Amino acid sequence: MPHSHAVETSHVRCCIVGGGPAGVVLGFLLARAGVNVIVLEKHADFLRDFRGDTIHPSTLEIMHELGLLDDFLLRPHQEITQLKASIGGHEATIGDLSHLPTQCKFIALMPQWDFLNFLAEHGKRYPTFHLKQEAEVVDLIEEQGRVIGVRANTPQGAFEVYADLVVAADGRHSVVREKAGLQVLNIGAPIDVLWMRLPKHPDDPFQSLGRADAGKILVMLDRKDYWQCAFVIRKGGFDEIQKKGLQCFRDELAALAPIVRDRVDALRDWNEIKLLTVRIDRLAKWFRPGLLCIGDAAHAMSPIGGVGINLAIQDAVAAANGLASPLLERGLSIRQLAEIQKRREFPTRATQAMQVFIQNRAIRPFLAGQRQVRKLPLPFALLNRFPLLRRIPARLVGMGFRPEHIANQPRNSS
Repeated sequence: MPHSHAVETSHVRCCIVGGGPAGVVLGFLLARAGVNVIVLEKHADFLRDFRGDTIHPSTLEIMHELGLLDDFLLRPHQEITQLKASIGGHEATIGDLSHLPTQCKFIALMPQWDFLNFLAEHGKRYPTFHLKQEAEVVDLIEEQGRVIGVRANTPQGAFEVYADLVVAADGRHSVVREKAGLQVLNIGAPIDVLWMRLPKHPDDPFQSLGRADAGKILVMLDRKDYWQCAFVIRKGGFDEIQKKGLQCFRDELAALAPIVRDRVDALRDWNEIKLLTVRIDRLAKWFRPGLLCIGDAAHAMSPIGGVGINLAIQDAVAAANGLASPLLERGLSIRQLAEIQKRREFPTRATQAMQVFIQNRAIRPFLAGQRQVRKLPLPFALLNRFPLLRRIPARLVGMGFRPEHIANQPRNSS
């Protein structure tokens, strides 16, 4: 294929589009197995506000299997062994992680950019690991119906990567899956999220993650210097909230979380409150010859349970386990791509079904009713009363429906 001299080109076995959890983990694992891999990330760094902070026991187990856990846990983080919520002022323990059959019986709260930087640093020990930032993929390169590479724009100019396999790990608004013409099944979500930060004081007490009352739900993530807050609203309800005025919104936040009453004024205008549109969808088919989608590019999850990042990482582990040898031997077939989807489709569907059930049966009716919560709803009351039951949500959130394990031995590191 002819090229003009202005276009920089690269040839690798695997080109991964997107430097989120799925992309960076897959890049790391393939490089560790000896596969020449490049990860293309459109931003200059991993700093992004709208990223989950929860590193679940299933992911920590993978870090343990890679021999990275001790080093990883030296990074600043917090550990949650019990999933708690405050509903109408009543504290409820929803899940108890202390019984999980994993090395770490807790969720680590760590800003996602720290997690990604950690993995990228370790990836660079392998000569076959390449991370190119500020490389925005804009198109696929195809030949006779097969994807053979991608075109990207960089500050230095156009950049083309040719690869035996292109992996789309570029999130729920995936450019790659759109260019590949893959069919998206929209499952729907009746909620959206308003995302904002509020100041945190050194003497603030630890907050249970979720707070709910009078038809309102707030999740507070402790990011050391500030509270990252997610306020759950009805799908399409943001206009209505804005019409009532900013002061009314501040008052609602203060009523729900009295701890922030003295600092809601830090929200000076609506620009400081970002609308996150919640989507639940999945691809009918995750692959085409030369192309595989994983993570949010294959299946966008609701924020319920914070499990999206961990499902994405499980996809990456399954993909590395199944594809490292064929990529090394240049014997990759479409059947092997189909096997990855087959393996990961059940946990994806089961998790989405659970999220849909929770949002339709619990969250949607709760947001519709404006009444004060007088007593704990039955499911929460049962979890509070029978500690044994807490192991079920803990297992589903902490490990998921099909945890993956590292199968390949490392080939090389410098």
